[in-house]
Parts: sequence; C-alpha cells; structure tokens
Amino acid sequence: MLETLWQFIQSDMVLNGLQALLLLSVGFLLARTASRAAEKLISKNFSRHHAVLFRRIIYWLVLALFAASALHQLGFSLGVLLGAAGVLSVAIGFASQTSASNLISGLFLIGEQPFQIGDVIKVGNTTGEVLSIDLLSVKLRTFDNLFVRIPNESLIKSEVTNLTRFPIRRFDLLLGVAYKEDIAKVRKVLFDVADQNPLSLDEPAPAFLFMGFGDSALNIQFSVWSTTENFRALRNSLQEEIKVAFDAAGIEIPFPHRTLYAGSETPPFPVRIVSEPTSGAADAATKG
Repeated sequence: MLETLWQFIQSDMVLNGLQALLLLSVGFLLARTASRAAEKLISKNFSRHHAVLFRRIIYWLVLALFAASALHQLGFSLGVLLGAAGVLSVAIGFASQTSASNLISGLFLIGEQPFQIGDVIKVGNTTGEVLSIDLLSVKLRTFDNLFVRIPNESLIKSEVTNLTRFPIRRFDLLLGVAYKEDIAKVRKVLFDVADQNPLSLDEPAPAFLFMGFGDSALNIQFSVWSTTENFRALRNSLQEEIKVAFDAAGIEIPFPHRTLYAGSETPPFPVRIVSEPTSGAADAATKG
C-alpha cells in the first residue's frame, strides 16, 4: 500500500499539480512585491491616482502570467483558453452595455483628470472625498462617513465641482443691515473683522459689494479669501465674529418686516398705545 501511495505521489499529475500550486504562490507574492515597488516608483513623478492605477495593472498582469503558466503546467492549452476568453468577452460585452459605457467613461476620466484621489468633489447633492477612481465607478466618502459609489457614466454626464482643486477659495457672505445704518461704518467694521481673523488672506484682499435695496434691509456681499484647508474654519469663525462686532457697534441686522393694509374700501385698523400705569396710580386704582 505504501508503494502504491509513493507511486501516486511520483505520478505526473500530482507533480504537475504541485508545480502549478507553487507557481501560483510565487506569482501571488511576486505580484504584490512588484506592484508596491512600481507604485513607489511612479508616485515620485505622477499623481497618486496614476500610481494606484499602475499598481493594479502590474499586480494583475504578473498574476495573470503566473496563472497562465500554472494552467499550462496542468496540461491546458493556452490557445484554447485564449479563444474561449475572446468568445466570453464578446458575449459579456453584448450582455453588459452599461458596464462597457462605464468602462469607456472611466478611460475618459483617467485621461482628463478632473479630480484625483483625496480631492473633495460635489456631484449633484453628494459631496465627499474621492477614495478611488476605478474603470467602472468612483468611490466617495461623505463628511458623515458614508460610502457612495457613482458610475463613471453618470460623472461624465453630470456637472462635477472639485472643491479642493485650487489652493485658495473665496467665502461669499450675504447679509443685510437696517436702512438707518451708515454704509461706510458697516464697511469699516467688516474689514476690521476680516483683518483680525488669522485665517483671512491679505492677498487677494477682501471685497465689499453693495448688492441693492431689499424689502427690509440693505443687501451686502462681503467676500473673504482663505486657503482651501482653512475654508470651513474661516466660514464658521467669520460669521460669529461679524455678529459680535455688529452688536458692539450697534449695527442692526433686521428681520423681514411686513405692513398689513386692509384696502381702500375699509378704514385703517385703529391703533391705540396704552402705557403701563405707575406704581402710585396702580395703588390708587386698587384702593378705589
């Protein structure tokens, strides 16, 4: 029995199987090592997205070569396998036209580079950080830590806003002040607040725009620049500091006012002002 077992171990089928398994193991380790080394080399001269894409190509290429060698070791004909793969690819292509469209759109995204891994983009109502740019879809992580997958075809057809493409951003604050306020005083207070805020850039300088006469206020736009990474902090701190400065300077930020009018055919509403009685009058009324 031992002799039979030894003959089975020495048979060509077992030896070829072991050699194929060894080839797959070596190919897996070599693919991981080669892909990581290629990513480090490419990242020195190209973007992070290109480095990740090149790493994946190297990984699957090396692994495919060793897998083909393992199949050949097991006795499979590579010509037959390639022919079957071609027929299967054509069948899959006709069956999945949406995937083909996403694939072509992914190639356009890779070539055009409207955004890269790590950028914050806005697509429709979704805003998040780009985690990966694949051939079929783009993966995002929103600010409330949700994972969002957007097909490449949708990105090609939609308006995409890259919020972190440039190093600086402008915050446009729309506010209103009462009609009685002095515009020059309001302008000075706003510029003083921007000058004292450490996140506000001196160049480009802040801008004060008088937008017009609103229903209940003088409409103003105050624009301040900051670095992209400090944009959210500037937006929060600047509005709080302006509210404090307006209160200190006695500048009113009005709420909407409405006047009721019943029409020309009816008399106006009677209005009577009743003052509160003094303490002496109240005591006399109580005694009476």
